[in-house]
Amino acid sequence: MSQSLTLQYAKVLYMLEDLPEHRGLIHHYIEVAEYPDGHVELWANGGPLPYTTYDRFPEVDQGAIVDNKRLGRTLAIAAEVQSLRDNRRFAAPSRTLHGEPPRPAKVPLNVKRQRLVNRLDLEQAMRNHPLSASNDDSVDGPPRPPTT
Repeated sequence: MSQSLTLQYAKVLYMLEDLPEHRGLIHHYIEVAEYPDGHVELWANGGPLPYTTYDRFPEVDQGAIVDNKRLGRTLAIAAEVQSLRDNRRFAAPSRTLHGEPPRPAKVPLNVKRQRLVNRLDLEQAMRNHPLSASNDDSVDGPPRPPTT
């Protein structure tokens, strides 16, 4: 258990509530029980621990792009950058009892680990979605005269 009462297991961040009894678990091992149906329980001191999860790979909701015209360009850029990262998850039921590896061995060639997505990828996505009046109506007021 980390200092911030978090535990990472199978690309999911599990967070415990900040309580005195949970603070006593900092820097101790926590038992993780993964059941065949995919359900995960955290155990310490002979009992289960309540937790919440944090999604490390959030996705841009396509409805948000349609509903918010002013942010459409920014959300489109975010969606393009997110498409570059490796979003493999452990959403399937437990494979440990079936003798299968914990995740696919082959990484798709068109994705990167999240930490390797960098400023250059963001700049490329921004070049692919240029700012223009046709796709971004956030410019208010009269048009500006051209500069010479």
